[in-house]
Amino acid sequence: MQNKQTDIIWQCARLAELSAAQQYAIFAARSEVFVVEQNCAFLDMDGLDLDAVHVIGWAGENTVAAYLRIVAPGIKFAEPSLGRVITTKGYRGGGAGKTLIAEGIRQLERIYPGQAIRIGAQAYLEKFYGSFGFKTVTDIYLEDDIPHIDMIRPATEI
Repeated sequence: MQNKQTDIIWQCARLAELSAAQQYAIFAARSEVFVVEQNCAFLDMDGLDLDAVHVIGWAGENTVAAYLRIVAPGIKFAEPSLGRVITTKGYRGGGAGKTLIAEGIRQLERIYPGQAIRIGAQAYLEKFYGSFGFKTVTDIYLEDDIPHIDMIRPATEI
C-alpha cells in the first residue's frame, strides 16, 4: 500500500449508492479505528448511516484511506454535522485527514448551503479542527469514555 495523497480517489454517496463490498470496507475501517485502535466498545452502527451522506477516500478497490459521514440538520444536532471521521493507519501523516475535512466541508456546503456545521470532536483534535474555522462551543464531556467537545464552523456566505 502506498502512502500518497495523490493515490486517493474521493467519493460522496449515500449508502444505497455504494456496493455491498464498499459498505463492508467502510464499516470494517470504522471498526478498526474506533473499536480496535481506540479500544472503545460502542455501537458504531447507530442508525444514522442509512440517511447520511458518506465521503470516502478510496486508496484502491474497496480500500478506505479516509472517511466521514454528513448527517442532516435536525437529526443529531440542530446543524448539519460531520462525524465518524477516520483516516486509516496507512494513510496518516500524509495529508489525507486534512483533505478529508476539506472535502467534507465542501460537500456539506454543497448539500446544505448557508448553514453552520457542527462536529462532536475528540478533545485532542481541537487545534486541528480549529484550523478549518471550527470554534469550541462546549466544555469537555465524555462520550464512550473519550473526552470530546462540540465545535461549530459558522455558515459561509452563499
